Amino acid sequence: MQNRTAYSGGEGSAQEDLDARLTVELASVVSAARRRATRDGDRQVDTAHLLHGLLEWDPAVREAFDGGPQVARLLGYLVQRSIGYGLQWHGTVEDSGSVPVVAEGSVPGWSPAAAAAMDGALDRAHARYATRAGCLDLLAALVDDPESRAVEVLRRASVDTARLAARLDGEPRSVRD
Repeated sequence: MQNRTAYSGGEGSAQEDLDARLTVELASVVSAARRRATRDGDRQVDTAHLLHGLLEWDPAVREAFDGGPQVARLLGYLVQRSIGYGLQWHGTVEDSGSVPVVAEGSVPGWSPAAAAAMDGALDRAHARYATRAGCLDLLAALVDDPESRAVEVLRRASVDTARLAARLDGEPRSVRD
């Protein structure tokens, strides 16, 4: 199990420990998600904040989708979060059911689902013997939680999440297309 206190966003060794386990690109995504959550007045970084950061920061993440129109549709839903779509989330804790809302060692400033996704990204990186988790690791971890806000946004934008998961898992093209 990873040290989830590393996601707190505070200064010091916990943050430095997390940064040491992320690629530069993924660290930028995490910083952008924190800023977006703060700017939107959200108490926690959630999976939709992370998805938004991934789409903005990493061309490889955008390439994982079925072209520019799909990415544009996704970004459209995500930017509407603070003015329409997603307002039902404002002030609530994201609980996808995959992890308890109140857990010992919960991560201040992160929804349980977002913390679980980060753990999943780190696990995926370790499974491929990488020392740092990357953006595609986090995208795959986000897609693995069918009840997360990120997956809700993906489905609303007509993304076939099973196909995306297969693509991210490296299944042959004939299996996923």
